[in-house]
Amino acid sequence: MAFAIWGGVFAFLAVALGAFGAHVLGDKLSAEMMSVYHTGDQYQMYHALALIAVGILLRLHPDSRLMSAAGWLFAVGIVLFSGSLYALSVSGVKVLGAITPIGGLCFLAGWICFILALAR
Repeated sequence: MAFAIWGGVFAFLAVALGAFGAHVLGDKLSAEMMSVYHTGDQYQMYHALALIAVGILLRLHPDSRLMSAAGWLFAVGIVLFSGSLYALSVSGVKVLGAITPIGGLCFLAGWICFILALAR
């Protein structure tokens, strides 16, 4: 259930960060950087929900290494992908964008593991 709990934490943070972005950063960031921030928030929520699903599915199949791998990849992906987009949008430091694709690859690998775990 640890993945489901982390999914809940990440979902809570996605809502809080989304509200922060809309109400505090909306007037401070350019439209482009606000879009970057919003993308990070969206992907965080999507993958928080995926983590909740992983946690529930692991209760049914606790020995699934692929499902566990999916959970880890989703969690790392949130930190790297969404975290780098939040940092980029707020700081404007473009080099942070180099981290984003690594997080995206974690998401993709996570979905592959998720699919393969379900196909077994």
